[in-house]
Amino acid sequence: MQVSESSAGRSRLKSIVGGSTGNLVEWYDWYVYSAFTLYFAPAFFPSDDPTAQLLSAAAVFAVGFIVRPLGAWIMGVYADRRGRKAGLTLSVTLMCLGSLLIAISPTYAQVGAAAPLILLFARLMQGLSVGGEYGASATYLSEMAGRDRRGFFSSFQYVTLISGQLLALCVLLILQATLPAANLEAWGWRIPFAIGGLLAIVVFYIRRGLVETESFTNVKATASMGSSGWILFRHYPRQALLVIALTAGGTLAFYAYSTYMQKFLVNTSGFSREAATEITAAALFVFMLLQPVAGWLSDKIGRRPLLIGFGTLGALLTWPIFRLLEDASDSFTAFLLALGALVIVTGYTAINAVVKAELFPAHIRALGVALPYALANAVFGGTAEYVALWFKSIGLERGFYWYVTAMIAISLLVYLRMPETRRTSEIAED
Repeated sequence: MQVSESSAGRSRLKSIVGGSTGNLVEWYDWYVYSAFTLYFAPAFFPSDDPTAQLLSAAAVFAVGFIVRPLGAWIMGVYADRRGRKAGLTLSVTLMCLGSLLIAISPTYAQVGAAAPLILLFARLMQGLSVGGEYGASATYLSEMAGRDRRGFFSSFQYVTLISGQLLALCVLLILQATLPAANLEAWGWRIPFAIGGLLAIVVFYIRRGLVETESFTNVKATASMGSSGWILFRHYPRQALLVIALTAGGTLAFYAYSTYMQKFLVNTSGFSREAATEITAAALFVFMLLQPVAGWLSDKIGRRPLLIGFGTLGALLTWPIFRLLEDASDSFTAFLLALGALVIVTGYTAINAVVKAELFPAHIRALGVALPYALANAVFGGTAEYVALWFKSIGLERGFYWYVTAMIAISLLVYLRMPETRRTSEIAED
């Protein structure tokens, strides 16, 4: 029995590591677009105004989010019906194709208006992929983790998500150090997309070897009522709406503090592109290390205290942090402020996957996690950069700070009223 438990523990850990590794590459491919926007935007959106170029590139970034609900719906149902492993494999295939297409995409100077359309098509493919990836990976990690360590192990979804973003920034730092800016703008920006496509091929084979979760195996054997968008919103409307509401403020804060922060430091604070990349990467690295700590804490004291902590501090401190960053004159001060914002949002990021997974029964869990989350992301997360840049373009940049503050406050009201999912979890298997 002892050998069997030890073997089961090793198998569980191997599956969690395997699923997390794939998640890292998926999010690297997704975030490399944002990390290199400052360099490739002129190739697709010619303009004399840097803010206008960034605004156009941010619009394509936002469109990728808009299609994520479709990917969440299609692949959430697929993962509920065919298995979490099958859903993870399909999502990485689409991500691979999107990255390789961007890597070889012609520029505006070569094919005119067709260039941004090709870029848009590639991002639509990646949006479908990420839409399915979140639900499948959140469900897989939550179901693979034991009852007493579910918060800890599911937090690795954001560890690998942030690792993917950091990897994108590290590639950017290396290319900034080895290539002249002119070469990066001319052709060097293609390198990270090619790397992402090749890594996704490796992940495809890793995911084919993953073990299916016990939750899916059990529900498949009992021939439950199945998974579809109709079933989700007909039978589980409260849970679906709860996911949307608890996600809105958290996802907006995360994208404001992470992907937009790099542009903010350049476009508003006045840092160089290289310095902004270094500041963002350093803050994200510490942020990444905090995720398992917060996940472990949620296994001890519950999920709600962490969500409430994020909501309270985010509502009180978002405006002051951005306001101080406007006038930050040295990199260390900017780093501390950016890190402070990310420490606050840790209360949401570390546990949001497990909270959502614990709300739904197994037969509709992947779709229940993915689709409402993707809807909230499309409206609030994917548009964060565009809304911020729009406020700046009309001379009301600080309006964005109040927008983020208000959405966090709304989510806080939800956190105060929601159940403690650690006690009411729908995940029956240990």
